[in-house]
Amino acid sequence: MNSLLAESIVVEMQSNFDTIRLMNRYEYDIVVVGAGHAGTEAAAAAARLGARVALLTGNLDTVGQMSCNPAIGGVAKGQIVREIDALGGLMGETIDRTGIQFRLLNSRKGPAMHSPRAQADKKAYQFEIKRRMEETPNLDLRQELVEDLLTEVVDGQQRIAGVRVRGDAVYMARAVVLTTGTFLQAIMHTGEAKTAGGRAGEGTTSGISEALLRLGFRVQRFKTGTPARLNGRTIDYSKTEIQPGDETPQPFSFLTDGLHETQVPCWITYTNESVHELIRANLHRAPMYTGQIQSTGPRYCPSIEDKVVRFADKDRHQLFLEPEGRNTLEIYVNGISTSLPRDVQDQMFRMIPGLEKAQIMRYGYAVEYDFCPPDQLQPWFETKSVEGLFFAGQLNGTTGYEEAGAQGLLAGASAALRLQGKDGLVLGREVAYMGVLADDLVTCGVDEPYRMFTSRAEYRMMLRQDNADRRLTELGHSIGLVDAHRYARFQTKLLAIASANKALSSLRVDGTPADKYLRRPEVTWTELVSRFPSELSEFPTEIAQQVEYDAKYSGYVSRQQIQVDRQNRMADKVIPKHFNYESIVSLRAEAKQKLGRIRPINLDQAGRISGITPADISLVLAYIENPKLARSAQ
Repeated sequence: MNSLLAESIVVEMQSNFDTIRLMNRYEYDIVVVGAGHAGTEAAAAAARLGARVALLTGNLDTVGQMSCNPAIGGVAKGQIVREIDALGGLMGETIDRTGIQFRLLNSRKGPAMHSPRAQADKKAYQFEIKRRMEETPNLDLRQELVEDLLTEVVDGQQRIAGVRVRGDAVYMARAVVLTTGTFLQAIMHTGEAKTAGGRAGEGTTSGISEALLRLGFRVQRFKTGTPARLNGRTIDYSKTEIQPGDETPQPFSFLTDGLHETQVPCWITYTNESVHELIRANLHRAPMYTGQIQSTGPRYCPSIEDKVVRFADKDRHQLFLEPEGRNTLEIYVNGISTSLPRDVQDQMFRMIPGLEKAQIMRYGYAVEYDFCPPDQLQPWFETKSVEGLFFAGQLNGTTGYEEAGAQGLLAGASAALRLQGKDGLVLGREVAYMGVLADDLVTCGVDEPYRMFTSRAEYRMMLRQDNADRRLTELGHSIGLVDAHRYARFQTKLLAIASANKALSSLRVDGTPADKYLRRPEVTWTELVSRFPSELSEFPTEIAQQVEYDAKYSGYVSRQQIQVDRQNRMADKVIPKHFNYESIVSLRAEAKQKLGRIRPINLDQAGRISGITPADISLVLAYIENPKLARSAQ
């Protein structure tokens, strides 16, 4: 059936809850609900793999919108964006085309800590993502408000069948990816005032939450917040510190040869004790402290109220004044997220250097919303209880554009691969930060909004931002995520690196092979070029950097590879899908409960579940490897 045409016929369908009559039926392979950072990456990934995709959003004018800060990347987040790009995703190229300031964070530390970050022109970024959606083959972008999930039972297994949208229409699909952001039963808070909505100026939805509860999912509440936006014309920048971009900005995408646009500066100012006193005097009006908000917020991105209370010994907090675009004077005040009442926000900014006369264009607020604890998911983001239903983004309890985009790509690709009869896309913790993110979510769950940090990755020496393509692009190409153009560039790069390594290994410095000499901390590629200009000067900076970083990290990587090999041996011990942990008499009650709920796919994943001990793993292993015991556990 042509997916562009609606059939004006009555379709009867037995759902899991009632027989419903629907008009206007559309047929797709995959439906993606929500067109934020998770949804757009999910839809694009599935379409690249050949699936016919419908991307449904309640508002076409907010596709790819940056709801909070106007930036992409940052510590660990920048690594994720590079990985998304290495797999053919959208985020890297889009920020390269629409960024207004680029900085490499932690540049004075080792390469494993280098993290790219860029300020974005928010509207340009949003429009670029929408354009990419509109021009993607196999993808139809539609403005629809989803009100229900349709399921059916096949061979005793509940599976997704499609979604119902407002206006008596149904989108039938063999897979559905939910990327609903903060819009499920959302409430915004500014002081005592409460408004229904998942984002300022927009509404909320309850139908999907009700459907999830009906289907047996656990649904909980989180909260997040955003700061005020100011009119830049009313800021006295002479009282602030300027923060320029890098002189030689580094692109995010491996397809971008260079960045040449004029960069826009940011500025830094600080709160002070007067501001803190004002906040303390009004905590009785702050929703987080009055009990008006009872859900958990992100510990690592606290509101200014939280900062003042939790860090009472600090007499000031740093604030970043970040432009929202080239064609607007609106300024995002990073570091002062708040849900305090409007009058308190007015007073607060008058006490901050440079902002004494600043005009607030948008007031800060907090938003509470529904999410589903992600331990209800398989490692490829498919739900355990409903086949063909996938979750990604803030629905899984995460925070951040980058974390959302990563989940979207993995979920969308997995949905398409599963429809092809293949395994979902699962990346190991040693392969990508995206793999760390996915494993943390489905194995450990969340008790606060999840944010990625370099400290979460035990193999971070191997997961540098500069080598993301060498870790992931070959895999992406093998499953169809990476196109011929990107792959050809990647192959050219690999050949150049091999050539540089060959040239290096043929040279000697004081009797030491140059490739081993380069491992010394004080030795640089530039020094070797000065010694051997005719042999080494032909290699471009990017290639030289890769060779040098590989040499410096070779010892660390070798040691970490031993750990990876040990981990992989545990991963080879697959746990049967319906393994009965209750049959293991000696297994602790806590272990039975956690293993039974999370249902790890192998012993490696089981060992990372909080509270599971080596003794627990030994017992499960014994039952897996002993045929008689294994039969009793089926």
